Amino acid sequence: MLPDGTFDGKVAIVTGGGSGLGRAMALELGRLGGAVVVAGRRLEALEETASFIADGGGRAHAHPADVREPEAVDALVAAALEQFGRVDVLVNNAAGNFVVKAEDLSPNGWRAVVGIVLDGTFLCSRAAGRRMIEQGDGGAILSVIASYAWTGGPGTVHSAAAKAGVQALTKTLAVEWAGHGIRANCICPGPTDTEGAGQALWPTEEDRARVAATVPLGRLASPEEVAVWAAALCSSYAGYITGETLTIDGGHWLEQESYLPALGKQPRA
Repeated sequence: MLPDGTFDGKVAIVTGGGSGLGRAMALELGRLGGAVVVAGRRLEALEETASFIADGGGRAHAHPADVREPEAVDALVAAALEQFGRVDVLVNNAAGNFVVKAEDLSPNGWRAVVGIVLDGTFLCSRAAGRRMIEQGDGGAILSVIASYAWTGGPGTVHSAAAKAGVQALTKTLAVEWAGHGIRANCICPGPTDTEGAGQALWPTEEDRARVAATVPLGRLASPEEVAVWAAALCSSYAGYITGETLTIDGGHWLEQESYLPALGKQPRA
């Protein structure tokens, strides 16, 4: 979609870059010429992502970091500067999730998910944003949310609340930092065929088929097709887009079951 060299001379940080959608976005940014720092908590997986980028002729650096820790986030940005000299793009992809009834959710479970998703997004955005402001030539921040940020998500009260906070944070930064040429946007992928999400949200083939059936287009997304749009929003081609959420979900959030029997389709159990 984007031409080769779109991110030549640019440096991107991708959190949660060791697998799944984070890896796909890091690979796409690297393929398009960007130098990529991949962050996460599993060094081996991060190094694998970095090696894939290098094998494709790109530049990458693996840096383990817990995005809930301010000092770790500051060290992440410092590593990007040490390796590549600047920061132009931040992708906030690090996340945690599991299905649980709200009444059964422990305080520690709540804090773990909200800490990674909301606190981590703020800390990474603040650290990278400060550097972008110092550089004086703008930048792009992209955060990954989910449609239950606005619809609600039974079984994911912790993640839904955190993702809604990320969307509000993004809109606020879009206004506050517009004068610095920094754009802030979100992508909202629907059910995506990744190992991490699959293990947590559709652990069996039966569950996977049930989830796919709730998507009007009838399938899960591939990480690569989401990554293409993530890169586009971070590129200069989206230079007049900020404060927005691009939903990439095959119509998933639009699905309304109330009238499905009249359409010859049974609501899911």
